[in-house]
Formats: sequence, structure tokens, C-alpha cells
Amino acid sequence: MAWSLLSPISSESQILIMSCWDHSLRGVWPESKSFSDEGMGPVPSKWRGICQHDTKDGVVCNRKLIGTRYFNKGYAAYAGHLNSSFQTARDSEGHGTHTLSTAAGNFVPGADVLGYGNGTAKGGSPHARAAAYKVCWPPINGSNECFDADILAAFDVAISDGVDVLSVSLGGDPTEFSDDAIAIGSFHAVAKGITVVASAGNSGPSPGTVSNVAPWLITVGASTMDRAFTIYVALGNRKHLKGASLSDKRLPAEKFYPLISAADAKAADQSEEDALLCKPGALDPKKVKGKILVCLRGENGRVDKGHQALIAGAVGMILANDENSGNEIIADTHVLPAAHVNFTDGEAVFSYLNRSKAPMAFLTNVRTELATKPAPFMASFSSRGPNIIEESILKPDITAPGVSVIAAFTQAIGPSDADYDKRRTPYNTQSGTSMSCPHVSGIVGLLKTLHPEWSPAAIRSAMMTTATTRDNNGEPILDSTNTKATPFADGAGHVQPNLAADPGLIYDLTVNDFLNFLCSRGNTKKDIKLFSDKPYTCPKSFSLADFNYPSITVTNLNDSITVTRRVRNVGSPGTYNIHIRAPPGVTVSVAPSILRFRKAGEEKMFKVTFKRAPKAVLTDYVFGMLTWKDGKHFVRSPLVVRHY
Repeated sequence: MAWSLLSPISSESQILIMSCWDHSLRGVWPESKSFSDEGMGPVPSKWRGICQHDTKDGVVCNRKLIGTRYFNKGYAAYAGHLNSSFQTARDSEGHGTHTLSTAAGNFVPGADVLGYGNGTAKGGSPHARAAAYKVCWPPINGSNECFDADILAAFDVAISDGVDVLSVSLGGDPTEFSDDAIAIGSFHAVAKGITVVASAGNSGPSPGTVSNVAPWLITVGASTMDRAFTIYVALGNRKHLKGASLSDKRLPAEKFYPLISAADAKAADQSEEDALLCKPGALDPKKVKGKILVCLRGENGRVDKGHQALIAGAVGMILANDENSGNEIIADTHVLPAAHVNFTDGEAVFSYLNRSKAPMAFLTNVRTELATKPAPFMASFSSRGPNIIEESILKPDITAPGVSVIAAFTQAIGPSDADYDKRRTPYNTQSGTSMSCPHVSGIVGLLKTLHPEWSPAAIRSAMMTTATTRDNNGEPILDSTNTKATPFADGAGHVQPNLAADPGLIYDLTVNDFLNFLCSRGNTKKDIKLFSDKPYTCPKSFSLADFNYPSITVTNLNDSITVTRRVRNVGSPGTYNIHIRAPPGVTVSVAPSILRFRKAGEEKMFKVTFKRAPKAVLTDYVFGMLTWKDGKHFVRSPLVVRHY
């Protein structure tokens, strides 16, 4: 990651990767060079963890990978007797290794994926210590099996072990906090000063899908980076379309092949829909052999579609996005020459097929491109707000790279994670909010080193208020549909680590603030006992409007609403002036409009009043921005308003 903090890094930070979103197996591949302890000093004395099953068949730890554990009692209670393969934190699936190395992998020169993207691999906190806790196991009855009992046990042990950061790329459908194991476990971690980072989920682009929405979590969406693995599609009508791929297979130079839609290559007893999706058994080899096949994205795996094309005799594949996937294209390690193209270009391919009597195409070789534009833009799969559990809290909080991320990988399987893939590569690309989450976790490790006195809420504030909503063209970050992304997609924006180290002002929250938040939602004493180790008496009155979150969401604007916020100066003395970009149809005023700080640590309160503009008709959410400026710092807070 070329954008990590350029500051001295302590070797005292410990980053824990607990598990990962949307995959059935977790753990770590300890032999990866990303977990080499070369140059590392002794294990910090504060570490109280162990290396469970520290054998060659299990996981051998060192001064970099200082701890591993596995938790399967909840899983075993459902699945029954478990054999020895379940008594290890070793990663046989790749996802845990990938995320752990993204957060805290050591420097590894000459890393690449099948010869592409060559460079030095490193995590966001490359000098941090790493620990891996495995809580998810093979699916039973076709579903992922990450049991609440195992998740809570891992949180409990991780807290006891002395971790500083918990990176939790794990989640499910959004649910009430008192029924959410991640919300409960992470609350206890945050109460001990441990920052918890979590994935927003991979259920986008539908609204209201964001998960891990508790306000004590840092919730991360996924966006692209300015690197692409590019392959071009040359059509017989002289159109050239830009796609993405990491296939190590190539077509002969500039040789055109017949082109066919998978719908026209269906087997006799199959539907056009299944054939177009290139599902198993849906293609007729007699129609496919020797041709480039055009498949539609959706339902089954992208690489699996290519495998079906290959076994049917295709020489190559064009994978076209469906409308929901928009302009998001992903570089996969395909098993045949393949190009993933966006929705617009896919339509161009199908139009050419429909109009040509003898359609032809050619696929170029893959090449690595840097400084691509525009970047970042939001991934279509990244789960979107609003937060359906508590609308007054904007989620996700922030976005980070989560598309075609290169990181360490297991050697137990091939890069496509398929049984038929016999290739092995020590580094691989993967995409998902599981990949964006550890980017932020690595940044948190650095911020904790630079500012050990900052609370988890202060660290989140620093990242949110310094995030950017602009891409590398200087234009607003786009959603996957090529429209302007809203805070429901990217939260406060794309993380900027260097700026987060010096945010100027922070919005802080205490454990009692979070308990008051739970009280305001009507949680009973029994519910609150799940979160607090001590009895807690709810205040007689507490307004969610005054909850000191770095973003401001008003969900019931009818006439006028005033909210209160509190900021603390963590920089030098200075004077901050307010700048407001009001949401359409809303007037926004701030009092006072100037904040003067004479010293670091000084706090100031301000009030923000939202009024419905005369004759304004608000039928949906509208968005704006509130920014405090002192000439050096730009302390930004997203504004989200809905008329009710």
C-alpha cells in the first residue's frame, strides 16, 4: 500500500485479524514471507496470548506472528464430532492470510500475482505484531458457519491477550445490537481501549444493506485504487473495449476468433438464462468449441463461469457486467484468457453480436497499469446505507481499497479458490469489504503508535474528518453507476492516512456515551448487562441528536432541528471558521461560527440548526458537508437529512 503513514513506527502494536466476511474458512498461512520476523525485536512483554497447536501441522509462531487461536465449540455443538483438521488456526482457504497481511504484513520485495503487479508487498502497519483467531468453519447445509458462541469467545480471549486493534472482516444481516454478537463483543473491546474495525458487507448496491452498524465500530466500505490489470477486447467492428483480468493464459497474437453469446450456446435441455450466466451444464460444447464466449455476470462465480467456458471448449471469455454491477470490473485469476468489462461495454458487445452475421473478437495480453483515472470509485458490491437499525448513525463510516487487492495467500489452494485450479501463488488478488477493512485496521495501528492517548472514537474521528470525497481527477467520487457517490456508499469519504495523523479537531465519545446511546434506544437493564461489566443507570433524558458522532444525520426534519457537537483541539492553538454546504432544500446554521483554541486539549461546543427551506419538498435523503477550517486543517462532517 503506497499510501501508509510516513512516520516512525513502533514494533509494539499488535493487530488481530479475527475472521472474514463472506467466506467459510479462516486462519493464517504462517510460512508466508509477509509474516517473516526478520528485523523484529523480542515479543512485547504486554502480550499474554499463545500460539495454539504450535506444530508443523498447526501454526508455528515467531516474533512477527505472535499468536494464533481457534474457536470451534459453538460450531461443534451444531456439527457434531470434529476431526483433527478442525484443531488448527491454519488457513486452507486464503482469506484470513490475505486480510492479516493487508493489515500487518511485513515488507516483501518482488511480490506479484501470476507475474502481474510486481512490487514490494506490505501491510498498513508493516512493523506491527500480528495474531490470528479463527472462528469460522466449513459450511453446513450450504451456509457459512460462524457461531455467536465462537465469535464472543474470540473477543473475550483477544481482549485478555492484550491486542491493540481488532480487524473484524465478518458480518451478517444487520440486527438489533443486543442480538448482535459482533456488536456485543466489540463493545467490551472498545471499553478496554481496543479499536475495532469491521467490514460494511458485500450486499450492495441495494440500499439499507450495510452491516456492523454499532456506533463504537469503525465500519468500512470498499472502493477501487489507482492500479488496474488491463486487458483489451478487440471486436470485429474495430471497437476496442477496456476490461480487467489476471489470467495467465494468452491467445496467439492478434488472431481473431468467432464470438458467441452464451445464450446462443445453450445446451438442448437448458434455459437461455442459465446458459447466459454460464452455469454448470448449461452450455453446448458443439456450439462453444473454438470460440470466445460472452457470459453475463451474476449468481455464480466469475471464475467459475470461465471454467464452464473452458470445459465447453471456448478459447476465451468476455464477462459482461449486469446493470447493478455498473462500472465495477474485477481482475480475477481466470483459468482461460478472459476479460471482465463494464455494463456499458457489455451492451456494446451484445449489440455487435446481434448485428453481425459473423462476429469476431480478440483478447490482448494482460498488463499492469498504474495511476489510472478516475480512482477511487465505489465498488458495486459494497453494502450501502442507510443504517436500518439506527438511522441517526451514518454507516458506513469510511471507505478504503477493496477491489483487486494484492496480499499474501495460502498455498493449500489455487488463486481462484476452486478445486479444479492446481496453480499455486504466494500472493493473490481478492475483492470485498473484507479487503478494505484491514486497510483501515493497519492505519489504526499507526495512529495508535503516533497517538497512544487517543480513544477508539478519537481515531475514527481523525480518519472520518480528514477523508476525501474527491477522486484523482479532482471530481466527486463516483458510485459504480457513474453517478456521484453519496455518504450511504462511502461514508465520510476515502481514507487519507497522512492527514488522519494530524486532524486538528476530533469528536470524541466515551463508554458512557455509548451506554447512553443504548439507553436512548429503549434497551432494558437486561440488555445493557450484555454490554456493561458494571450496573449502569440510564440518564433521565438523552437525545440522540446530541450524540457526538463525527457525521450528523437528521432523519425527521419537519420544520427545525438543532443538534449539539463537541470538538477537542489535538493540534496547535488556532482559530477555526465554519464552512457549510447545505443539503438541497435545507438551510443550515452553526453557532458559534468561529472556534478559538488557545491550547491543545481544549474543548468547544457548537450547535447546528437545520431548517426546511421555504417551499422545499424533501421526499428522500439529501446530503451536505460541514467543515471547520483554520488555514491548515479541514475538519469535515457529512450531513445527512431526511424530511419526515
